[in-house]
Amino acid sequence: MQTSKELIALLDLDKIGKNTFSGNSYTIGSPHVFGGQVLAQAINAAYKTIPETRFLHSLHGYFLEAGDLTIPIHYKVEEMRNGGSFSTRRVTAVQEEKTIFILAASFHQKEDGFEHQANFDPNIKQPEELLSWDDILAQFDSFLPKPMKAFLNIKRPIEFKPVRIPNPLEPENLPATEQVWFRLKGEKQDLNQRTKQEILTYISDYNILNAAFNPNASTYNLGNTQTASLDHSMWFFRDFDFDDWMLFSAESPNAFGARGLAKGNIFTRDGKLVASFAQEGLLRPKKK
Repeated sequence: MQTSKELIALLDLDKIGKNTFSGNSYTIGSPHVFGGQVLAQAINAAYKTIPETRFLHSLHGYFLEAGDLTIPIHYKVEEMRNGGSFSTRRVTAVQEEKTIFILAASFHQKEDGFEHQANFDPNIKQPEELLSWDDILAQFDSFLPKPMKAFLNIKRPIEFKPVRIPNPLEPENLPATEQVWFRLKGEKQDLNQRTKQEILTYISDYNILNAAFNPNASTYNLGNTQTASLDHSMWFFRDFDFDDWMLFSAESPNAFGARGLAKGNIFTRDGKLVASFAQEGLLRPKKK
């Protein structure tokens, strides 16, 4: 999977019954189903039951079991509420009668109201100054640890450019933050708001736990730490386009008890706040 067109096809589910849909999986380098894929496919399923005049404004999901990449995922949508302005859906993701994920999502018709947003850092390094994941692999291939090299070798429909690149040969503790520019690969497409939200949901599960991991990066790494998404929440504010780079900006207020919390914002390149997110993840040191 190397283009946005392929990603959209992955996220668009087939209807197999009343409010029941089915989708397949694509690996991002993990032996299990990528959490962002399940999140985005669940939103696609919910949207298939929502009037065209309403749009996703918040989601809250829990990852219950690791998904099997080889088995289709069935998404069952329950219509919890259809009010005058809001619609609420509950989505359950199942593989062979085992529930692997649950989602609550709320949709709102467009309205006018008060407005403000978080500040955008105008001094942040621009994408043109930075190396992409593909660049890092090409330039430092022989120096990269095997787990990192294997991860970067996976073909993806998104290009990522981290603002800060840690040195894997001299690991050190870093601030509890993570900032990454990203954009879609492939030809630009005229996407509707629903599809753009599904894609952004998919992307939002990348990079997020790094913010919680970074303060202990001198001790722990991908090889000696078990990581997994436990829950994930998002709030969508403004419509946007994927015509240019966007900024993923996360910070972690806490890590304790083998869990880490990260939260943050997603901005357009010109500083428009598109969405906010929060996630708690497993950060469990492997036993020696």
